[in-house]
Amino acid sequence: MRRLQTASFDTGLLYDDLRQRAGEAAGAIVTFTGHVRDFAPNLATRTLFLEHYPGMCERVLDELGESAARRWELAAWSIVHRVGEMARGEPIVFVGAASAHRGAAFRACEFMIDALKTRAPFWKRETLADGQAFWVRQAEADAERTRAWLEGEEPPSA
Repeated sequence: MRRLQTASFDTGLLYDDLRQRAGEAAGAIVTFTGHVRDFAPNLATRTLFLEHYPGMCERVLDELGESAARRWELAAWSIVHRVGEMARGEPIVFVGAASAHRGAAFRACEFMIDALKTRAPFWKRETLADGQAFWVRQAEADAERTRAWLEGEEPPSA
């Protein structure tokens, strides 16, 4: 299940939906929730604006979820990503993987969040408390983790 939305979300409801869709096949469910945080320890973020490429973004998220489901034999998966403007502390993304075994659920969840950071067409603009605004660049470490996943290697620690 994939959704893009501007509104916030309830992680408990998303977990319950994932559990219901997985049914009795789920021996393990792993979830990840990302939140808007400060850009750097000494630079307070006021807002984060996420722009996306409609149509293509949904397709990429579906491909990532379906790829994870095949690779780790998932019973169900979820990717919910917000777009638009969000304040510091608000949730941005929810990723969940349900599998018969915990190892598969952990790896699939980690793969989906890593890959969506580098493959999905999102652009982030941060506005700091002092009014300074800038577009966030992709981290080289994120690109390296995705490359490793896609080549079947063990990704470096996050």
